[in-house]
Amino acid sequence: MSFGSPNNPYEKPQNPQNPQQQPPQQPGYGYPQQQPQQPGYGYPQQAPQGVPQQQGYPQQQGYPQQPGYGYPQAPQVPASAYGYPQQPGYGMQPPYANWGQRFLGTLVDMLVFAVPYVLAGVGAANNTPALAIIGYLAVIGLAIWLLIMEGRTGQTLGKKALGIRLVRESDGQPLGVGMAFVRRLAHFLDSLACYLGWLWPAWDAKRQTFADKVCSSIVIRTN
Repeated sequence: MSFGSPNNPYEKPQNPQNPQQQPPQQPGYGYPQQQPQQPGYGYPQQAPQGVPQQQGYPQQQGYPQQPGYGYPQAPQVPASAYGYPQQPGYGMQPPYANWGQRFLGTLVDMLVFAVPYVLAGVGAANNTPALAIIGYLAVIGLAIWLLIMEGRTGQTLGKKALGIRLVRESDGQPLGVGMAFVRRLAHFLDSLACYLGWLWPAWDAKRQTFADKVCSSIVIRTN
């Protein structure tokens, strides 16, 4: 029977039956213990058995990946949302109505007023006050109705027939009844200097009269 080495009393004796067979060395005194290897940077860590694997970020679960730091991209607003017909390309100007379209639209509105004017004139000529009053009331009522239409929709009967619309230059929306009335009053500027303001849209870059420039309004095509 062999006892431990005198130099190392903790060393276990060898098996006398099979001296080649060595028992596995246990980490004991004097033997360095090996630390388990940690996964390096950039390598995915594997979860232990029996532990469910954590899901990734939302874009890995079927959600669309958002650009930038997770902030959703702002939706693009089409040009048609501001009242202007959508135009191809970028930075194109609104489709201004030309002088001929504006003139024909005004002419149609004047023809509409012609019927009650004639009625009022016939009543006054024939000494028929009732007929004259009806004619004048029809003129006033028609003027108020067309003003409300132009303020709310940007179109009178003449503008609608010619496919044009009166809108604000800033956002392409109708002026509103109050501002449409102010624009009617500002037309006296167009009559100054031999009615130059009425002809100004023929060569103006924005096809505006003097009243349009004062009220920041434009007339555009709708088709």
